[in-house]
Amino acid sequence: MTNNDKKAKRSNAGFTLVELLMVVCILGILYAGAKIVFSGQDQEARITTARGSINTIEQACQMFSMSHNGKLPDSLAELTEETDDKPGLLKPASLVDPWGVEFGYQKKGRKITITSAGPDGEMGTDDDITN
Repeated sequence: MTNNDKKAKRSNAGFTLVELLMVVCILGILYAGAKIVFSGQDQEARITTARGSINTIEQACQMFSMSHNGKLPDSLAELTEETDDKPGLLKPASLVDPWGVEFGYQKKGRKITITSAGPDGEMGTDDDITN
């Protein structure tokens, strides 16, 4: 094999710029399609997470009540307070919904209402999530 044959063989071994651009375009199309298909799943996952967090907060309120002679907490912040012998029932980060808004809390007698602002991030709108 001569030197010219070796050079010709090496020049055909790599990818051309056109081939690389085609691969990048195909990957971009696949990414865009996947993003469209899975974009609604993100919102549903956040809603499910908010519902689970509300249930967890509600259970922490019940545990608080059992250890405080039937008294419910006046605010959700009480659930995060540590005592000398016990850690808080919840971590402060668990009092924020998946959209970054603090959960709302109302106490009326023995009934509590825990609310997430929902996808729009504003309390008192139609998309609020509550227990």
